[in-house]
Amino acid sequence: MFVVAAVFALLGIFLGAITYLPLGISAIAAVAIAGWLTHFAIRERGSHRNTA
Repeated sequence: MFVVAAVFALLGIFLGAITYLPLGISAIAAVAIAGWLTHFAIRERGSHRNTA
């Protein structure tokens, strides 16, 4: 649930700032945010498997 909230919060911030950035920079930022969220989602999923 935290990941979903983080995605929506970052999406709101990102879409608010995207109008001022060139498309290439916006695309790079989107990929970086997606990679960051994916990394932590995989890490969280792995930690729940070990504790169950």
